[in-house]
Amino acid sequence: MSGALATTSACLFVPPFVLEALASHTDDTELAGRVRHTLHTDALLRAQRTHAVPPPAETTVERPRRTVYSADNSSTLPGRPVRAEGEPATGDPAADEGYDGVGAAWHLFQGAYSRDSFDDSGHPLHATVHYERDYANAFWDGRQLVFGDGDGRVFERFTKSPDVIAHEFTHGVVQHTAALAYTGQSGALNESVSDVFAALTVQRTLDQAADEATWLIGEEIFTPSVNATALRSMKAPGTAYDDPRLGKDPQPATMADYVETSEDNGGVHINSGIPNHAFYLAATALGGRAWERAGAVWYAALTDPRLGENADFARWAAMTVDAAGRLVRGACPAGRPRRPCTGRTGRPPTGPATGARTRGDRAAQRRDHRRHPGASHRHRDRRPGRAGGAAARGGPGGRGAGRRAAAGPVRVRHRRRRGDRARAGAGRHAGAGGADRHRAARRHLSMRARVAIRCT
Repeated sequence: MSGALATTSACLFVPPFVLEALASHTDDTELAGRVRHTLHTDALLRAQRTHAVPPPAETTVERPRRTVYSADNSSTLPGRPVRAEGEPATGDPAADEGYDGVGAAWHLFQGAYSRDSFDDSGHPLHATVHYERDYANAFWDGRQLVFGDGDGRVFERFTKSPDVIAHEFTHGVVQHTAALAYTGQSGALNESVSDVFAALTVQRTLDQAADEATWLIGEEIFTPSVNATALRSMKAPGTAYDDPRLGKDPQPATMADYVETSEDNGGVHINSGIPNHAFYLAATALGGRAWERAGAVWYAALTDPRLGENADFARWAAMTVDAAGRLVRGACPAGRPRRPCTGRTGRPPTGPATGARTRGDRAAQRRDHRRHPGASHRHRDRRPGRAGGAAARGGPGGRGAGRRAAAGPVRVRHRRRRGDRARAGAGRHAGAGGADRHRAARRHLSMRARVAIRCT
């Protein structure tokens, strides 16, 4: 973040098009009035510009410094303090869920990435519950987290879903790192990154592997009367809800279905499905604990000062591929980059987006070739239709069979994981620069991400 006192507007969890559809399609006039009140409040919040909190003196702490407040159904922030760090549960579900959810998000960033609070300087964490009456949303206002109780008919209280809390917490992290502009593709990345670390917070709390997680965001915010599993699905964007009052989930999964719109700040809550799905594919391809593998790559990209606040999907794809390569080569501590990671040269990445290789890329490839002499220097043997075919890949009786045996079981595992599933990573779905750039990014990421498995 370029300045400690930069301004920001509220980042709201439920997008306006969902609330507008509900207000228009419900036959319940009382519910429609409550929803319109939420829309009015949200419009005021988006129009406000809040000064970001100035950083305190840097501290090193072993636990977060949380304070949960109650607005007592008013719009006063932060409100009345109801639970401070280390105090026992209050018996108020919203207050206690807010306390636990903020703690879970803090522990993800501190435990996995050595980040202390949203600003990495140990800033106190403030969360307000019971905001206004029947308020059906949650937001980060540039200083703190705020949660409504819902209307009770369509929306539950927003603290009930821990990923909602982690999502808003991550907006604070984005504000103090890349400061991604909240419009268009950079705004969709802002939303997506917040969804990614929200999902990772839940997975780390439950100790889930990538293939065990639901990859749903906002799973507990709807009442049973709504035909919905969640507000968003990272695994299958566009399938989270389909309800007569809310409409159908409009999120695309790939650039082929990218939505051009002037609503919702250029579709920040819609097109975020594309990088969301890219992360899901990368995380499940890498396997294991996603916060240690794909999450480490995403965090390194987010905290790289070269990213830029107006980054688009193609830029993000390039940065994640570059971050994966640097993690593999040891330029960043694998799985736990402490500070913004720029590698050795500090130059903007070129290889991931364009297919061009840097000097460091070529050196890393030569080292890999020396360690595994059976692998072709340019990896021709792993691409169908190239010279050598199955024999070069170590097929029965092929010339690669003896090399494969000499390389041992580690190399066999390394080569076998370079399949189509592994190549369906961030470069394929987040890039927007044409088929050649997509293929180059996939090749680049598959080569480095496989090695990253053994480095994390």
